[in-house]
Amino acid sequence: MPDIATTAVTPLLAAASQQGPGATLRIVLLVSIVGGALLAWFLLRGYRSTDDGTTDAGPAGTTPARGENGPGDANA
Repeated sequence: MPDIATTAVTPLLAAASQQGPGATLRIVLLVSIVGGALLAWFLLRGYRSTDDGTTDAGPAGTTPARGENGPGDANA
């Protein structure tokens, strides 16, 4: 009686080895899309504005002087 597992698996392994770089290209494409989205988010978050037209850094992009309470000051 022939070994059914060997006769069934051998053609499948031969066909799988001839598939080419499909899986690798899918992974590279997915990683590049996710990386591009993260890069865009990182670069564009610096241009975020508040409702009054100022940036998160304060009016006209200035930072408060030492001792003054500014946006995000923990000692306010």
